[in-house]
Amino acid sequence: MTIAFLFPGQGSQSVGMMDAFSEVSVVKDTFEEASAILQQDMWQLAHAGSEEQLALTTNTQPLMLISDVAIYRAWIKLGGKLPSILAGHSLGEYAALVASGALNFIDAVQLVRQRSELMQNAVPSGVGAMAAVLGLSDENIILACQNATAEGGVAEPANYNAPGQVVIAGDKETVERAVEEAKKLGAKRAMLLAMSTPSHCSLIKPAADLFASVLDTVSIGSTEIPVVHNENVQESSTAQNIKERLYQQLFKPVRWVETIRHIVKKDIRIGCECGPGKVITGLNKRIDKEFQMISLASPEGMELAMSEFSGG
Repeated sequence: MTIAFLFPGQGSQSVGMMDAFSEVSVVKDTFEEASAILQQDMWQLAHAGSEEQLALTTNTQPLMLISDVAIYRAWIKLGGKLPSILAGHSLGEYAALVASGALNFIDAVQLVRQRSELMQNAVPSGVGAMAAVLGLSDENIILACQNATAEGGVAEPANYNAPGQVVIAGDKETVERAVEEAKKLGAKRAMLLAMSTPSHCSLIKPAADLFASVLDTVSIGSTEIPVVHNENVQESSTAQNIKERLYQQLFKPVRWVETIRHIVKKDIRIGCECGPGKVITGLNKRIDKEFQMISLASPEGMELAMSEFSGG
């Protein structure tokens, strides 16, 4: 039986997100390791952080990485089956690279903190925006963005999350125009999201250019388990290629629908959501209903998966 491990990113955080693992030593050890690196009590943030604290990009990104890796380590320590392929949604790709053996956890934590700071500072507060559009084809999403930017501004597809579920990003005024254009084209819903950082669009490219020099300081090895990248829906074989994908990922859209279909084409029919929440599980049900998803967001979920994979 071959399985995929899929790591969630920003948007899957919640208050008390890791409480189910309070008694799992490898999880607490992972948080302590990361807290020492960041000089911040990340377990306290996960356990008792407010919604406002968790919403800060500079908190969210490291916290999700740590949580994803901690849950993966708990799975491995339990003797869980190794995945055949890995992928992560946006930020989750860093956890996938750690699980693949290509990226050291300490380096990943430091990279993600710097990534989050550069992204948060890339666009002044109140200038950028993201919006979710539901019930519209990808082609009409692109058309809505083109119509909105006809007189200037930035509005671009940022996350192809599921069929009929796309997020757009850009400057606030133009994104608002794109929302209205999407409604004219028949969108069931189109609304601004509570995010001021316009991720995965050209406004973030200056931050990506700065991040490229940070990536050059980090040692990346080859992957022991293949990782499907968001940006080009391919698997990398060299360190330089992985760095290029992480650079491009910042200002290019997340091609999640294609990522899951790429995995399914390899005759993999089971995916484990390795991180807090069930956002990826929800998305994947809309991408391929026959692709079975199992959440590892609790020890009980891990036990269920163990039983599933052992035929029990």
